[in-house]
Amino acid sequence: MDLLNYAFMQRALLAAVLVGITAPAIGIYLVQRRQALMGDGIGHVAMTGVGLGFLLNASPVWMATLVSVLGAVLMELIRWYGRTRGDIALAMLFYGGMAGGVMFINLAPTGSNANLTSYLFGSLSTVSESDVTAICLLAGFVVLVTVGLRRQLFAVSQDEEFARVTGLPVRALNLLTAVTAAVTVTVAMRVVGLLLVSALMVVPVAAAQQLSRSFAATFAIAVAIGVTVTIGGTVTSYYQDVPPGATIVLLTIAAFVALTVLAAPLARRRARAAAAAQPAGDPAECAIPATRSAAGEVGV
Repeated sequence: MDLLNYAFMQRALLAAVLVGITAPAIGIYLVQRRQALMGDGIGHVAMTGVGLGFLLNASPVWMATLVSVLGAVLMELIRWYGRTRGDIALAMLFYGGMAGGVMFINLAPTGSNANLTSYLFGSLSTVSESDVTAICLLAGFVVLVTVGLRRQLFAVSQDEEFARVTGLPVRALNLLTAVTAAVTVTVAMRVVGLLLVSALMVVPVAAAQQLSRSFAATFAIAVAIGVTVTIGGTVTSYYQDVPPGATIVLLTIAAFVALTVLAAPLARRRARAAAAAQPAGDPAECAIPATRSAAGEVGV
């Protein structure tokens, strides 16, 4: 493949693989917590970090990481203490993040709306060596948290009260999930873009759930889908000269549709097999449900 002869494409493909791994890895917990749009909100806040990076002549990736983490912590505090006015506070945080990003980047001597666009929607040609270094370090943190603490994070995502009773530090784990989501947004913004990263965190998980209800299997399938669509979108963007972020998201949605179509006959086949295995004279409503582990799934 001739695209591998170019250093910028080597960097872009490496970044794409890391994004394909990290986005679904944290996204599965956000889906379980019914916070699928959290990544979108953090992406808005991260725009302020990008603008500050240009204004202060610092790395936009690291500055966006710092601002995103602060924004994620604030979002969790609002969720804990916001009560009835929490939605209003979150809206001001998100839109303030967007406005701050536009303002700061226009105040920067070397900044322009064109610079901001590459962070909003992704850009292959602008992924630098320093960006790749930052992405690798941040991706390592995300993988360490999402895999190393998978049992604890899954338990909290499924039932906070049960997790609290079992002695887990629920608030600390919720905060860690939010911070990890913020880091993931900054990992993905150079490839997918801040406005589209939420789709890569959620849609591969939703697609994987069409094939499996086991947490471990869903996690593995979602990551496989993420890596496939990010590489496929990056390669397509190079050969067809189309935006990488939009291409990756459209491929992700196409994967979801395809797996949904394939899952329907599989679900019917499983239902028929379960009905055939049911002993005669033992009505289905009297069947004893399968036991679950403390973490919620045997395969966690």
